Amino acid sequence: MDYAKVWFVFWAVLWTGYFALDGFDLGVGFSGWLAASGDAERRDVFASIGPFWDGNEVWLVTAGGATFAAFPPVYAGLFSWLYPALLLILFSLIARGAALEFRGKVQSASWRAFWERTAAVSSFLAALLFGVAFGNLFRGLEIGAGGYQGTFLGLLNPYSLLTGLLFCAFFFFHGQLWLSFKAPAPVAARAAGLALKGWYALIVLLLVFVAASRLGTGLLGNFMARRALLALPLLLFAALAAAKTLLARGLPGKAFWASFAAIVFFSLTGFAGLYPNMLASRLDPAFSLNVYNSASSPYTLRLMAAVVVVFLPVVIGYQAWVYRLFRTPFSSEELKKSGMY
Repeated sequence: MDYAKVWFVFWAVLWTGYFALDGFDLGVGFSGWLAASGDAERRDVFASIGPFWDGNEVWLVTAGGATFAAFPPVYAGLFSWLYPALLLILFSLIARGAALEFRGKVQSASWRAFWERTAAVSSFLAALLFGVAFGNLFRGLEIGAGGYQGTFLGLLNPYSLLTGLLFCAFFFFHGQLWLSFKAPAPVAARAAGLALKGWYALIVLLLVFVAASRLGTGLLGNFMARRALLALPLLLFAALAAAKTLLARGLPGKAFWASFAAIVFFSLTGFAGLYPNMLASRLDPAFSLNVYNSASSPYTLRLMAAVVVVFLPVVIGYQAWVYRLFRTPFSSEELKKSGMY
């Protein structure tokens, strides 16, 4: 068995799980206030993601750890060449976590307003910067014999910014769908309307992204060589169409899971186009870091694969239990009693 390829799949699955799960609470974080009117409804918005957001971030930690263990040169390249960008993402996630935890700790309107703004700004920046980061991975970096030869501002190129906006559009739609069935009725109704409007913006950005990827990246090469992979983007568009149809029929919960599937297929489409590269070079393919020249030893990969096979189902089972336990929204009485949010 080629464990380097297996670990590329694990790597892709872990990032996909993170985007599909943390995507909705990032979306709620930066756009939930649009569906809320007044302090009580904003509390309902924050309460809808309260039991879930920190568990969702486990996928991010695991994806980072998997990169370090399975592909050390890729991890080293990311954290030496792109350190300022990754540090901004880290600060955004720290600020987002602090905002979600501290908002309800003091009964002061100005205190709550400060943390609500912090949550909105930090969640938006995290979503945007993750998109910018993966936009640069899809586009390729200026990697030469001496390492990364680009600049921090060079990472903010039109293609990566487009990808960042696309991530924000996905998470906006995903987050509003979450609120449309997890928040109380007034918030849920407004969120459903916002999700429907966001769907059109998402489709436009996605089509522009596809066109830009065809012109400015090598993502389509694998799809032309292996036509079976075309099922992934087709399923992506089918999932988005299903999400809109289900939402229009008054089935927001099912629409949310269709959106979940759309993010999964979008992420897997990107990784399928990227393979075998992980950090592709725009200067010379010989300098790219890929699954063949970046993987750990076969023994290390085999041992870690055994660990993943044992513990990944445990993590998935735990999260499934949490989602089932909190499948109904908190009532106002429960929120007042808990003193949270």
